[in-house]
Amino acid sequence: MKNLGYTISVQNKIAFSKHSSARLLPFVKMGQLFTKLPEEKRQAALHFIRNQVVQNCVVIFSKTYCPYCMKAKSIFEEIGANFKAIELDQRKDGDHIQNILEELTGVRTVPRVFVNGKCIGGATDTHKLHSSGKLLPLVLRCTPPCQWDESFYPNHSH
Repeated sequence: MKNLGYTISVQNKIAFSKHSSARLLPFVKMGQLFTKLPEEKRQAALHFIRNQVVQNCVVIFSKTYCPYCMKAKSIFEEIGANFKAIELDQRKDGDHIQNILEELTGVRTVPRVFVNGKCIGGATDTHKLHSSGKLLPLVLRCTPPCQWDESFYPNHSH
């Protein structure tokens, strides 16, 4: 990346320049402009995520100020389900965890909700499952330790 001259380069491809009317090109995804995690921090974040998901029936990776996160948590409170909320904005490694969640699920936004070892999506997905009567049965089928299914996370590079 070059700070001067308003040029941003992603893998030697110019995405934006003050000298052209070009905007961010379609090949630039949110999160790509972050530096790659050192392998040790990447593995630590992945280990933390796996442990939380395996040890808890419901895990919500959240941020305290996020209204969508509040909505997801309120749905689980409404059905009386215990859940573990991990507030990424209150952790030193929150950005690392969020980067790995994107690697695993293909989505960087929060909340990322895991039930019975699998990511069910975000607040909208959780609400749809609840509205259709499918969320509570999914939660009730869970008995930790949950199974971590590598094939469920196609975006994860081993």
